[in-house]
Amino acid sequence: MSQLYNLLLILICPILLPYAFFKGMPYGVSIKNVLERAGFLSVQPLQRSVGQRLFLIHAVSVGEVRAALPLLRELKKTYPDSKIAMTCMTFTGNQVAKKLEDVDLALFFPYDLPIVVKHFLNKIKPDAVIIVETEIWPNFVKAVRRLDVPLLLVNGRISDRSFPRYLTLGSVFESLLECISVFCMQSAKDERRIRRLGAPPGRIIVTGNMKFDMSLPDTEKLDLESLEQIYQRYQESKIIVAGSTHAGEEKAMVAVFQKLRQEHPLLSLVLIPRHPERCGQLCEDFSKAGITAVLRTSLDELQQPLPPDTVLVVDTVGEVLSFYSLADIIFVGGSLVPVGGHNILEALLIKKAVLFGPYMNNFKEIAKLVKKSYGGIQVKNDDDLYYYANLLLKNPEEAKRLGENGYQLLTDNRGATTRTINEISRRI
Repeated sequence: MSQLYNLLLILICPILLPYAFFKGMPYGVSIKNVLERAGFLSVQPLQRSVGQRLFLIHAVSVGEVRAALPLLRELKKTYPDSKIAMTCMTFTGNQVAKKLEDVDLALFFPYDLPIVVKHFLNKIKPDAVIIVETEIWPNFVKAVRRLDVPLLLVNGRISDRSFPRYLTLGSVFESLLECISVFCMQSAKDERRIRRLGAPPGRIIVTGNMKFDMSLPDTEKLDLESLEQIYQRYQESKIIVAGSTHAGEEKAMVAVFQKLRQEHPLLSLVLIPRHPERCGQLCEDFSKAGITAVLRTSLDELQQPLPPDTVLVVDTVGEVLSFYSLADIIFVGGSLVPVGGHNILEALLIKKAVLFGPYMNNFKEIAKLVKKSYGGIQVKNDDDLYYYANLLLKNPEEAKRLGENGYQLLTDNRGATTRTINEISRRI
């Protein structure tokens, strides 16, 4: 099985490397992207003094990077002389990681070929490798095991979609799990699933979800003063922000927005697509449909605040929380279309009224807790979204109560990061 896997990777590498180059062009990291994915560092590895630890943390994309924020903070607090390198698969994840104060080196994750991961790890020389959530690459996991370096899975979860696929791998997947030192799982359900997949029972512990441990210092620095200047805030003005949206959701949000403006003429809309490279095309599509839309990066050219009917499309990375802080109502995307949802806890962190759609498969337990505590509202479709958004705009006290309930939910579920740090400390 491993020989077939490696052969397939070798065959597709001639396609992957040019793809990585051209994919990285809009982000200005084409060469860096190719080199690091091929196992060669495009920057100097971190210099360490004797006894100084280096933690290598792998977080696939933006969601996992944000999930790791409390862990980064506590690692630096517990091991103040340590260095942290973070690898990501996606460009947006890499961009967010580069802006974090606690990350000393942000890299792209290498392709999972034996010679590539071996070269990469020999350059980094980590003292511990930490995988956030569940991203298990066979050759990488085996290479870490051969180095006799602790390999830890934290904030672990096995989604409904992934679980059947992992089960089909049988003993192959079980042999990979044997390489992992400890499994810090989010819930009892995740614990049962990883156990059934073959993880050694003595290495599994339910630590909870670190996303509940987020705090504002962990997030991007809020630049409210400059963002406030985008809009002329009148007493009756309102802003709805749709974050982490996917194809189909932006069109739905604009339709809901135009309908809401009939009753709330000073309402403004901010769209933050999950993938910034889609923003330019979105603005073009809106323009063809007779809708005025501007990109966030073009705001410096404007000499006056945006009119309320102009849709702002955010094509930057690292400003989600800042825009959420301006909002009266937040809609978290990836949930109105069958994507699986995105993290709704960030919006709860700033005590805002949060709406999300029916497709929350990737955050099923969190969505259930949020609904139970009335810390957010799950809508069924576009009409439902309009109904509840209108209701909250007309009843600001109800929106405030929703936000306060959500924040209390965060407070009540803290502690996963401390439990995770304890498990890491036992093994390094």
